[in-house]
Amino acid sequence: MGSIGFPVTRTSRSLVGPSSETPRETLRLSVIDRVAGLRHLVRSLHVFDGAAARAAEGVEPPAKTLREALGKALVDYHPFAGRFVEEEGEARVACTGEGAWFVEAVAACTLEEVKHLDHPMLIPKEELLPEPAPDVNPLDMPLMMQVTEFTCGGFVVGLISVHTIADGLGAGQFINAVADYARGLPKPRVTPVWARDLIPDPPKMPAPPPRLELLDLRYFTVDLSPAHIAKVKSRFLEATGQRCSAFDVCVAKTWQARTRALNLEDDDPARPVHACFFANTRHLLPGTAVSGFYGNCFYPVAATRAAGEVARADVVEVVRTIRDAKARLASDFARWAAGAFERDPYELTFTYDSLFVSDWTRLGFLEADYGWGAPAHVVPFSYHPFMAVAIIGAPPAPKAGARVMTMCVEERHLPEFQEQMNAFAAGNQ
Repeated sequence: MGSIGFPVTRTSRSLVGPSSETPRETLRLSVIDRVAGLRHLVRSLHVFDGAAARAAEGVEPPAKTLREALGKALVDYHPFAGRFVEEEGEARVACTGEGAWFVEAVAACTLEEVKHLDHPMLIPKEELLPEPAPDVNPLDMPLMMQVTEFTCGGFVVGLISVHTIADGLGAGQFINAVADYARGLPKPRVTPVWARDLIPDPPKMPAPPPRLELLDLRYFTVDLSPAHIAKVKSRFLEATGQRCSAFDVCVAKTWQARTRALNLEDDDPARPVHACFFANTRHLLPGTAVSGFYGNCFYPVAATRAAGEVARADVVEVVRTIRDAKARLASDFARWAAGAFERDPYELTFTYDSLFVSDWTRLGFLEADYGWGAPAHVVPFSYHPFMAVAIIGAPPAPKAGARVMTMCVEERHLPEFQEQMNAFAAGNQ
């Protein structure tokens, strides 16, 4: 059933297999791939503007183009056409060639009428994301895709993937391979590499599954201007003689605003609060880093300070804490690879005093061009009811800057969090 006023109709549902023969094999996953918490669905919407689509005359419709390109990309990335299975007590990928689930749909409106899916969305995301394939557990199928065409000539690609097979960079690499074929390239610009044995496999002590406390989190999004981000970066350079990134600024302020909203500096100023994000470690793999590796290759980086310190500090000091945590990445990863740890860093603890941050600006999704230009907007939905999350993305084109999308505070803390973030966005902090 479509949404009220803007109906979406699914017109075709089928499996898309590799366009030519692929190996039939069962592949082992890396120790990071097999982290239990990664066996979840990552959902996103990729919005392609109607004006850009109309400029590309004489081409096949988007759904047909992407369907054919997907079949070609699944030859290079044949594990995406397989299924997750359990063998010898661990998850693996059976490369069966069964294919990815592909849905075609049409929307009875223009993208302009639904504000190019800017927040708040006028079409429920469930209408634009592929409904699961029948008789298959969605967590067993690495990839599902829906292409919804709008009356203006624009379209939306709805993606659902299982994090177990690829991290954000790997998923972006795969989507760009689909885009390369869609534009008529004879092969992807980046050759994929499986090579899961590159990931260290240190011995680990058995541990109980993490305790997941369900949180009643509320959604809030805010845009930070390039000028205001640049102002904080300039202040940090002046204070430390070092540079910081827009990501550092966004994480620091979101962490501080959230800590202030929780009012921990009054209730228990010495209580530790944490900001955790996931850093790419491809450059830290043993030997020469392999271009084209698309498996999970990250390390959880955690910054920890007393709540009172985070709440009362100048934002430059909070940025410094984030930078200090990032500076420990190489040594922490090396210690983990050598097995020199008491507690596995990948066995995360999800509590309300921890903020988890995901950066969607450098994964490659914003550059994926199927022949109609890069997307005007990418909308991620990496939210879980046990995990306070902030996603750093980009506002819809042509607006510049950073968009911070959050589900990280409960209702009682939302007004203060909104006030803190809006004040920062306005340049008042």
